[in-house]
Amino acid sequence: MRRILVTGGAGFIGSHFVRYLIETTDDEVVNLDALKYAGNLANLRAVAAHPRYRFARGDVTDPEAVAAALAGVDAVVNFAAETHVDRSLMEAGSFIATDVYGTYVLLEAARRAEVQRFVQVSTDEVYGSVESGSSRESDPLDPRSPYAASKAGGDLKARAYFSTYGLPVCITRGSNTFGPNQYPEKVIPLFITNAIDDQPLPLYGDGQNVRDWLYVRDHCAAIALVLERGHPGELYNVGAGNERRNIEVTERILAELGKPRSLVRFVPDRPGHDRRYSLDCTKIRALGWAPQHVFEEALATTVRWYVENEDWWRPLKSGEWAAYYRRQYGERLARSRPL
Repeated sequence: MRRILVTGGAGFIGSHFVRYLIETTDDEVVNLDALKYAGNLANLRAVAAHPRYRFARGDVTDPEAVAAALAGVDAVVNFAAETHVDRSLMEAGSFIATDVYGTYVLLEAARRAEVQRFVQVSTDEVYGSVESGSSRESDPLDPRSPYAASKAGGDLKARAYFSTYGLPVCITRGSNTFGPNQYPEKVIPLFITNAIDDQPLPLYGDGQNVRDWLYVRDHCAAIALVLERGHPGELYNVGAGNERRNIEVTERILAELGKPRSLVRFVPDRPGHDRRYSLDCTKIRALGWAPQHVFEEALATTVRWYVENEDWWRPLKSGEWAAYYRRQYGERLARSRPL
């Protein structure tokens, strides 16, 4: 039995990963999370009382909290990050603190503790916009937002700790992930919850930006495989091959909910908005992973979850979130045009 430290385990992907480990392995899981705005212990109700699960509140930028959480740990999986591009345009400093300095604190503590494996969970956005073809792990980094740049910085620090100290680091770079429990600032839960309330869906630019959509359960399975069988020092792209234009995803959400297309509002684009992401996933597939969920079915499942769990998301769409939404979309919606 291993003891795994999962950082950021109360967030979206992190909480699904914690539950995945408890459900599919005999590992003990320590969840270190600062419980910032997107960290939510309600995401972990199903395992909160499980004998192989323990929660520790703490920030990855706090060396003492990290060292305490690492006691007796065999491996680390780092989800702790500020992750939303739009927020990074307004408060880039917090992204540097968590995504770069926090990663350094974790790496240094893991090196001192001599952990057997360190998995750094990253994003396809570090490659920048891809006009044609697909990004390979060997491609140069070209981040175009403060968020992507911060994640790239954490990746580079992780690779340096492998090269310099021999820390057994693997890095995963996932495509856009969706599913239940995702904080409603992200486009899919934002559009689902807005549509439920017959509120406008603010779609950036012309709606033609392309993303590869990865269901959260598939993403967790890939990370777990890298934790188990990944080669130290290697990077693994994780994508599902579900490239869709943003307008297509928006219309699919409306169709699932039986809502009119007139809810769509084209709003002025955000700065540095990447046109397309696409990943070459040959390496992770050679390791034995393949996505198990069809995009349309997984999206329908996700929509149903938000319909059936209003008690989870309605409290979130108030207070700080509401103020953020007004700052981010208020002026843009005033200058919007209908579909």
